[in-house]
Amino acid sequence: MRVLWLLGSAVLALAACGSTPPAPHPLGGTSWRLLSLESMNDEQGTTAVDDPSRYTVEFGTDGRAAFRIDCNRGTSTWQASAASPDSGSLSFGPIATTRMACPQPSLENQVSTALGYVRGFLIKDGLLHMSLLADGAVLHWEPDHKTGGPKKR
Repeated sequence: MRVLWLLGSAVLALAACGSTPPAPHPLGGTSWRLLSLESMNDEQGTTAVDDPSRYTVEFGTDGRAAFRIDCNRGTSTWQASAASPDSGSLSFGPIATTRMACPQPSLENQVSTALGYVRGFLIKDGLLHMSLLADGAVLHWEPDHKTGGPKKR
């Protein structure tokens, strides 16, 4: 009887040692609309987006991202590591997009190129800021409330 009790206790203890799933990332399950592209080059300055609904990103909880880049759609993988609850590293894998020729003027090429250089994120005052490699620029995003926006904490 004592052996069965010890075996049962051991099984329960081993089950309790199983790995716990990681906490969800603050970007997972959120979607955003692009407000502006801020260049760190004084000559270019900040470019406002006329219609933020034409440039969106949706972060899936499965590591996939869906984009609207003007008249085109795209998908990619995303990886992030939170240094704090509201900031950390962020990068996208290669983005597969449709190849429609968007009516001009369009920020399609600038945004597509910039997304490939994203290396970090900061969520501050309800906005998402994506910083690019070598502090080249910052993409400023607002929650896309039509698709749920960021999760409430």
